[in-house]
Amino acid sequence: MGSDHITQLQIIQQNLQNTMMQKQQFQQELVELESALRELPKSSQSFQIVGKLMISKSRENLEAELNERKEIIDLRINNFEKQEKQLKVSLEETQKKALEELKAEKKV
Repeated sequence: MGSDHITQLQIIQQNLQNTMMQKQQFQQELVELESALRELPKSSQSFQIVGKLMISKSRENLEAELNERKEIIDLRINNFEKQEKQLKVSLEETQKKALEELKAEKKV
């Protein structure tokens, strides 16, 4: 039985690590978006990079697209944070169960 909990712990830890890495990637993208939004009003021209092309775009359209992307990223980060909390709770519960089981096995 103890090995079931250990396997479960390993899976939860891996899921937690993956979630944290994905959240970090989105946080980095959010920093870049916020930087672009701060710089946009300072420039006379605005461009969007699409693949290997740089396309001229109106500042208003580009700002709207960046803000929309920022909202989506914020939602994704919030979802990852909720998932991270749930995984941490699950990890703690599984650790307690594994320890209780190990103590019970040692008594036998």
